[in-house]
Amino acid sequence: MVGRGGYAEVYRGDLRSGQIIAVKRLAIGDADENKEREFLEELGVIGHVCHPNTASLIGFCIESGLHLIFEFSPNGTLASALHGRGSKALEWHTRYKITVGIARGLHYLHKCCKRRIIHRDIKASNVLLGLDFEPQISDFGLAKWLPKQWTHHSIIPIEGTFGYLAPEYFMHGIVDEKTDVFAFGVLLLEIISGRRPVDSSKQSLLQWAKPLIESGDIIKLVDPKLGDNYEVEQMQRLVLAASCCVRQSSIWRPSMNEVLELLSEGDESVVGRIWRMPDGLDDHFDAFSILDIDC
Repeated sequence: MVGRGGYAEVYRGDLRSGQIIAVKRLAIGDADENKEREFLEELGVIGHVCHPNTASLIGFCIESGLHLIFEFSPNGTLASALHGRGSKALEWHTRYKITVGIARGLHYLHKCCKRRIIHRDIKASNVLLGLDFEPQISDFGLAKWLPKQWTHHSIIPIEGTFGYLAPEYFMHGIVDEKTDVFAFGVLLLEIISGRRPVDSSKQSLLQWAKPLIESGDIIKLVDPKLGDNYEVEQMQRLVLAASCCVRQSSIWRPSMNEVLELLSEGDESVVGRIWRMPDGLDDHFDAFSILDIDC
């Protein structure tokens, strides 16, 4: 076994052809009707997904349990690369590549599928790293279709991962593309800083990062493991994109297509100028300062 999620176990396997695979199996102890439905719902979503930056489904099996078969990711997850004990620090060009790849994958899910897909659980442990550290968004267990005529879903109970949850989702159960955009912004800060979304003292990454972003003190945001080994202009683009994505009000967050432009061109782009907060308007993106992380 190489991993375990909320209701499934992941095993490494080998096909007769020599291809290495990852097998996601519904955990035996969790095989109740609701979990089986969620597992099959994930199959229904990921079976329609095909993009270099999303996990690739090879096949599935419903005999002797429920199994999904994926390509194996030799470099593990982004979470293990950033936070794993003894793991070599990710170089800057690799972090930047991963960031752009995740953004492309999310843009595909939101705009390029036959039906819009809201992932709902974007986080470092749900990003697989393939050969050459090409990122793939994985684990569609919480994903929802969003029909064209719908503006959002209203979902109860709230599911997902603390530290990544958008305020409108946590407090009101509202889910749309901007829910994923918020989580992506937190993930950007995690990639930049090397810090977890919620630390051992229960301080959120957003609370820690906000004053540094507002003061323009980017150097203090940077993961100490990087030292001075990063491209300043690229770092500024990532910080700008993150600051836009984690705004408390969803209407002030860009789409993933616009995020891609921010990542490539920064505040000199048309999108960068559009998404500047108007003078005198303060969008507080530290919503988690009022939340009890233990709940």
